Amino acid sequence: MIEHLVPAAVRTRAAYGDELDHVPLHPEEEPAVARAVAKRRAEHAAGRACAREALAALGRPTGAIPRDNTDRGAPVWPSGIVGSITHCDGYRAAAVARAEDVLALGIDAEPDGPLPEGVLDVIHSTPEERAALGKITAEVPRIHWDRLLFSAKETVYKAWYPYHHRMLDFGEAELLLAQDPDAPDRGSFTARVLVPGPLLAEGVGPDLFAGRWIARDGLLATVIAVLASPGPAA
Repeated sequence: MIEHLVPAAVRTRAAYGDELDHVPLHPEEEPAVARAVAKRRAEHAAGRACAREALAALGRPTGAIPRDNTDRGAPVWPSGIVGSITHCDGYRAAAVARAEDVLALGIDAEPDGPLPEGVLDVIHSTPEERAALGKITAEVPRIHWDRLLFSAKETVYKAWYPYHHRMLDFGEAELLLAQDPDAPDRGSFTARVLVPGPLLAEGVGPDLFAGRWIARDGLLATVIAVLASPGPAA
């Protein structure tokens, strides 16, 4: 799924089910899941395995990908690489690119089902988001737009975090989702970050991100990839 959303400069690897859940972790990766339950450990291992295969496709070394020492525990990528990892029930994926080609990269996947009761309040959806969500849900009820909004906000955080190294609250980004009229299983979204941040590059601000989404096989996936220069789409 993720491979259908990324630009040509990005390499991806996805695994369905438990395909890669039993791949051994590197010693440097072990501390991140030392106290985790078996399911969490397996997802972590599969995500790292996906990341290494994506790095190999990019022609880069495939060593350990530890977590940073923050509460969020973001992946620590090799020098000159941007990347993102996601996992949910039945799906694990990673995406990587050279930093000279892609300034920011974030991916997320979720089951295509409704958000649990109350989660929409937890993600601090704005009045504008809720109005837009109600409208698009009435027009296209087969997609769980509340879950898609959650996924897109996770993707914004993953793309934004490497430049600020602090939590981005769900309420600090306002999103607008749209469906592709020619492809009902996919579309786009824009995200306006409501807090100041550093420039991604000269003249490239961090306050507005554009992303893409897809709904397929009971899953939702979202991607943000900010190119260093204009290039071909996937």
